[in-house]
Amino acid sequence: MERTVMARSINRRTFTASALATLTAPSLSLAQGANVLKFVPQTDVAVLDPVWTTTYPTRDHGYLVFDTLFGMDGQYKMSPQMLEGAATEADGKVWNLTLRAGLKFHDGSAVLARDCVASIKRWGARDAFGQALMAATDELSAPDDKTIRFRLKYPFPLLPDALGKASPNMCAMMPERLANTSPTERITEMVGSGPYRFLAGERVPGALIAYAKFDGYVPRSSGTPDWTAGPKVAHFERIEWRIMPDSNTALSALRAGEIDWWYSPDADLLPAIRRMNGVASKVIDPTGWISTMRLNHLVAPFDNAALRRVVLSAVSQADFMQGQTSERDLWKDGVGIFCPGTPMASDAGMEVLTKPRDLAALKKAVIDAGYKGEKVVVLGATDIASSRALSDVGADLLQKLGFNVDYQLMDWGTVVQRRAKTEPVEQGGWNVFHTFWSGTDHFTPAGHAFLRANGRNGAPGWPTVPALETMRDDWFKAPSAAAAAEVARKMQLLAFQEVPYVPLGQRFFPTAYRSNLTGMLNGNPVFWNIKRG
Repeated sequence: MERTVMARSINRRTFTASALATLTAPSLSLAQGANVLKFVPQTDVAVLDPVWTTTYPTRDHGYLVFDTLFGMDGQYKMSPQMLEGAATEADGKVWNLTLRAGLKFHDGSAVLARDCVASIKRWGARDAFGQALMAATDELSAPDDKTIRFRLKYPFPLLPDALGKASPNMCAMMPERLANTSPTERITEMVGSGPYRFLAGERVPGALIAYAKFDGYVPRSSGTPDWTAGPKVAHFERIEWRIMPDSNTALSALRAGEIDWWYSPDADLLPAIRRMNGVASKVIDPTGWISTMRLNHLVAPFDNAALRRVVLSAVSQADFMQGQTSERDLWKDGVGIFCPGTPMASDAGMEVLTKPRDLAALKKAVIDAGYKGEKVVVLGATDIASSRALSDVGADLLQKLGFNVDYQLMDWGTVVQRRAKTEPVEQGGWNVFHTFWSGTDHFTPAGHAFLRANGRNGAPGWPTVPALETMRDDWFKAPSAAAAAEVARKMQLLAFQEVPYVPLGQRFFPTAYRSNLTGMLNGNPVFWNIKRG
């Protein structure tokens, strides 16, 4: 399968190599010798607003520009980031969060508590974990310029975990005037209080995103840099994201020292990277990425739960993993609803994913479940090799099951735009897309966006399963860890019946960088603490 994917990519690579040579070469030469870190992200940032979308490149961009109230360390524990501290009273039903002194936005204005209140409210309207926090909140206010106060309907001990979650959507603090933008509308003006400023005038879609060190940023005075926690010390004056959809172009640039860090090289290029002088590679996210197939519950045919169950039972996770890499130590199958090796993971109902498959019987099951030959639009991303591999395997499987597949290929940014459409396929809608989630997103029901079943208020795919939502509420209120794990077990059983999405396995992605870079932190790619040795 991987050979097929690579062969299909050759023409695009040839085209983009010549195009990128024209777009990027002048800037590359201008940056030589400057205190600049040149980074190749997974893909371009189609949407700049880290609250509006769950895509990881937008999240990574967001951490450059915006800061958060709490940060998460490598033990997945939260500590104050923009805050001096946090205190509770009234048996945990009141939280008072106190901002650190000296916080400034990039426009020079002071960060005030009312900015943070507006930011939390906007984020809480879209994020799965944020929605749970806001449902528990009776009143969110700013009694003074330094105090953010939550008055809760009931104790919510996971409040710091919600506000400091490192995966999308991040709870980005922005000026009140921006945070008052409707959660359904995108913000394009990037004014945060993070360690770097977004240079809007230098943005070249498909080629360059640039950031400059924010001299007004004051790092925490204590703590250890770890994931998104601790002091954020910016050592580079400038960060440049070089958009290189063509992997061979990125490989050549890494070899020549024209880029410093390539976030997610194609799996087939890892052997060549490991042989390069002056280049290192390692896995920086030990939780891996969970591959998923998302089915659209709003339109036929996957508004039919019986058909969704047939697709789930037809999946071989090993096929989807092997489509991405031949290196067996870089993937796991037998992956359920929660990240393997974490307290909420269980074997409940896993036989649906591990039992032998009978393709002839499954094709008959598709007909018996009521499939009427409707077109099935599968969206595939051409500019992310691993995503393309998932989509290739998924589209092929659906065809083998007898579905009338219309496989539509486009860049990931267009997939992000297209998947927001709720219309039928005849009006530009869709039925299936494939994507990845950091394992941290699948630790618990709290931030698990694809496990939400709140209809149109949820992520694209929009499942409506009231019982699953009730279980999620029960999980938040569970009196013990054992009770929470039991609720998670029941949620997995119900998810395998209603199929809000299909888990496809866990993949580990080595990142590649010049070996003279030191201080790279684990987790999602962040740009503080790194320096050139």
